[in-house]
Amino acid sequence: MAKLLAKQKRMTDAVRTQAPASEAVDDYLKAIFQLSGHPERQVASNEIALHLSITPASVTNMLQKLAAQEPPLVIYKKHHGVKLAKAGKRRALEIIRHHRLIETFLHQVLDYPWDEVHQEAERLEHFISERFEERIAAKLGHPKFDPHGHAIPALDGSLPSQEPQAFAMLRPGQSANVSSVSDNDPEMLRYLAAQGIRPGVRLTLSEQLPFQGSYRVRVGTSSKLALLSHSLVQSIFVTIK
Repeated sequence: MAKLLAKQKRMTDAVRTQAPASEAVDDYLKAIFQLSGHPERQVASNEIALHLSITPASVTNMLQKLAAQEPPLVIYKKHHGVKLAKAGKRRALEIIRHHRLIETFLHQVLDYPWDEVHQEAERLEHFISERFEERIAAKLGHPKFDPHGHAIPALDGSLPSQEPQAFAMLRPGQSANVSSVSDNDPEMLRYLAAQGIRPGVRLTLSEQLPFQGSYRVRVGTSSKLALLSHSLVQSIFVTIK
């Protein structure tokens, strides 16, 4: 019995070494996609470690495994960064589609506030079937953007054309429409909602205080100015029209 248990453990360890758990793989692929930007660039291991809150050594180990998969999920060379291979990009876009459709469903159908949908979607994105995904999309009318303004990949992996820029790049007196906001910080989202700042809302930069100080911003046609910190403004992306 002891020999049988030892054999089973060795087999399990071998499987874990050769094929990382799919949830962990999804998280890595999604992180690389999001960090690589547009146009795509090599992503450093330290960036991934910071994004996923894990050690650089763990990242290096995982990237080596993903590069050794057949077909390879990433193109990786130590000290030179990583990019998604074709199969890895396809899976990253699929899991991002799941995530953003779930967020939209929770927000529009189940009335979740926009500051709660991200964490729920993080838990569910790995497990829904393709049939369930398509039924969610049909129920929502095949939306192109989630509640935070992020583009939802189509079934073929394509994304709507967007050219947003950071609101922090605007000069005093300039106006722009909010295209998206970061969904990583629920407290930040609650503050933005309290100020009336959401995708589609027009913002006008009135003044930026010196030395990377706060921004005074007009929201829509309001006569009252909202005060936004420098770090908060970095999470708002806009389209100038």
